[in-house]
Amino acid sequence: MLQNESFVATFILTGIPHAPELGTTLFGIFLVIYALTLMGNLLILLVIKVDSHLCTPMYHFLANLSFIDMWFSTTTVPKILMGLLSPDGGAISFYGCVAQLYFFYGLASTECFLYTVMSYDRYLAITYPLRYATMMSKKTCALLTGGTWLSGALHSAAHTSLTFRLPYCGPNQIEHYLCDAPPLLKLASADTSINEMVIFVNIGVVASGCCFLIFLSYVSIVHAILKIRTTDGRQKAFQTCASHCIVVLCFFVPALIIYLRPGSKHVMDRIVAIFQTTITPMLNPLVYTLRNKEVKMALLRFKERGNFM
Repeated sequence: MLQNESFVATFILTGIPHAPELGTTLFGIFLVIYALTLMGNLLILLVIKVDSHLCTPMYHFLANLSFIDMWFSTTTVPKILMGLLSPDGGAISFYGCVAQLYFFYGLASTECFLYTVMSYDRYLAITYPLRYATMMSKKTCALLTGGTWLSGALHSAAHTSLTFRLPYCGPNQIEHYLCDAPPLLKLASADTSINEMVIFVNIGVVASGCCFLIFLSYVSIVHAILKIRTTDGRQKAFQTCASHCIVVLCFFVPALIIYLRPGSKHVMDRIVAIFQTTITPMLNPLVYTLRNKEVKMALLRFKERGNFM
């Protein structure tokens, strides 16, 4: 249970650094990005749900990824838009800040674990094609998916509790466009060294660990792909894996830059964070549709049935 010992009732998010005359332009850009993110991920969800050809573990995990991306973007972008639209848009209540940090960390952690599970799924599919259906059964998929969501929720609860048990009695201006732990700790009226160590270990090292597991999976995958005799088979396997690698890099690189330097005060951290919180959720549907023949065929079938456009 959180103990609010703070005298601060409202925080002020400073938002994205920009010249005043660029506010309207940036508002339009982020509004378009947010709309594309919601529409793209919702389309992926609908296509996977209605197309029987996509009833496989890979697309089960992809549907979860699209669902996470929709809400991950929603935790940050609307507040960015409010901050760009009006001078008072950066204000957020204490408990609003608690909620934003919890859902931001929860969804980000779940996505981190989900990428690792997806790489494991591709490893099984390519390395053990004859046993894949048995090894990755519906029950196994459900357990892996549930595990990612539970792990993300617990991971977020730990950080949220640690962050808001600290007293906040002084300044209330957060040098960020969202309630993230590193900029919040700078406002705490107490020693934050333990919190910073937890951020480094429990976020930076967890993200690094997931990256390492994904790397190991793909070393084995590449080795298995090179053994495939047909050119078409190798090309299809490489295309599927390349899509996953692209989105993994877009997600993990910004996270590692930010959370392996929890004491950093550089304004570039906010710019890097924008890529993770707004650009990557928009890119995922594009990467998986433009580079995935099965999804493109499913979209065509979806359109021909009169369900799209």
